[in-house]
Amino acid sequence: MTNNDILIRLRYALDIKNTEMIEIFELGGLTLTKEEVLKILTKIDDDDFYEDYDEPQETETFIKCTNSMLESFLNGFITFKRGPQKDKNGQTVKQDRSIKNHASVNNVLLKKVKIALSLTGEEMIEIFEKAGLTVSKGELGALLRKEGHKNYKPCGDKYARNFLKGLTLKYRDDIK
Repeated sequence: MTNNDILIRLRYALDIKNTEMIEIFELGGLTLTKEEVLKILTKIDDDDFYEDYDEPQETETFIKCTNSMLESFLNGFITFKRGPQKDKNGQTVKQDRSIKNHASVNNVLLKKVKIALSLTGEEMIEIFEKAGLTVSKGELGALLRKEGHKNYKPCGDKYARNFLKGLTLKYRDDIK
């Protein structure tokens, strides 16, 4: 699953409008125009992608979402939903960059969406179950661990896809 797919699915699941997408990117420190956001949200065939995930392949109608762009969006999404994080002196805290390589994208996605939506572990397990995937508390804990921790488990596309599907079922059903 590409970063563009993640953004497209997350946007649909949570019913995020174009103007909100622009605002979220800005809150994450990335200024994009409406046209650029729409190009990022354009779905194209997987054959059109390079193997190297850090280099975007851009065309007139498509902008590849890099790891840095996705992390800016996820950080902005946390700020959008919860407000800016302040330290003990009242200064705004800049969020850390967690995506070290493409293998950690899905883990960071789970963590940051969990934070943004203030989800508990039980709620995340329910979201996975809505999508038809059974995840234990221990397994979820391993997916949410920091990379390098002895109990860290890489989050495969299966987990990320089912989490986004479960979010869609939870939040789209709640909207209707």
